[in-house]
Amino acid sequence: MKALIIKQPWIDLILKGSKTWEIRGSNTSISGQIELIQSGSSLVVGCCEIVDCKELSLEEFQNCTGKHCINNTKELPYKRAYAWIIKNAERYEEPRKYKHPNGAIVWGNL
Repeated sequence: MKALIIKQPWIDLILKGSKTWEIRGSNTSISGQIELIQSGSSLVVGCCEIVDCKELSLEEFQNCTGKHCINNTKELPYKRAYAWIIKNAERYEEPRKYKHPNGAIVWGNL
């Protein structure tokens, strides 16, 4: 199973259901159920579904702060910005350890 590596505070916002768009600088073809790894912790802390991915215009990025929770919207955070659309996020009661491979930045394989 694939696991997405996400930094704080974004991972907590996703697991609370407040953040439903994960903004990245590239498209993803991965969809469906994935697990979530808290960056820097080597812990799998939850899961969610990626249900869609779409490229964002600056206007759409600026008008959808409630979905991505980024406050500075004067410019896109990447040359090309994509919303990875997330649903059904769930925090695990007991996070579990995983061995973080060298070079893994976006995805981990579990």
